[in-house]
Amino acid sequence: MSKSFTRYTGTMAPLPIQNIDTDQIIPASYLKVTDRSGLASGLFSRWRYLDGDPEGEPISDFVLNRAEHGEARILLAGDNFGCGSSREHAPWALVGYGFRAVISTSFADIFRSNALKNGLLIVPVAEDVSASLFDAVAADPATEVTIDLKARTLSLPDGGETNFEVDPFARRCLLDGTDQLGYLLNQAPAIRAFEAANAARLDTRSG
Repeated sequence: MSKSFTRYTGTMAPLPIQNIDTDQIIPASYLKVTDRSGLASGLFSRWRYLDGDPEGEPISDFVLNRAEHGEARILLAGDNFGCGSSREHAPWALVGYGFRAVISTSFADIFRSNALKNGLLIVPVAEDVSASLFDAVAADPATEVTIDLKARTLSLPDGGETNFEVDPFARRCLLDGTDQLGYLLNQAPAIRAFEAANAARLDTRSG
């Protein structure tokens, strides 16, 4: 599982396109794999490279190919991000590339669930907040924001702050740097203790 997410400060890669679906995030040709290896090169490949081929020439004006946004690890996206099919490869590709979080006004439900399960924080914001962030990045690509998962806050470039909602269980897993299976495995000592106590109670009743 990915490293824990508690508080992150960084720049944003602006992608002000609405209804970015999972096929645009990671084309279907990459769905042959069942693990995450190599998916980062396929992220937005139809937009990043001529003919969509990672071996080909990068498209210079695409946001991830621009020097000022090359190190951004927060994606600032348009409305309804992650719509389309339910492929889990989409968050795999985003995490594989290095993104820690995606900020948007809304997300497709299945994508939101898949992202949170795979260590990618989803930060929903109001339309005015989104617009102000796009304006700030356009004015200065080095603009930074701070995402505090413990406090569930997004600190804005103008000094303001906004709260965001996140599923409580997903938040716990992200803070711990684990996934659903890891969370269950971490409960093994408590489960064994319960089973031992329960077996003792059953033995007492049977006697």
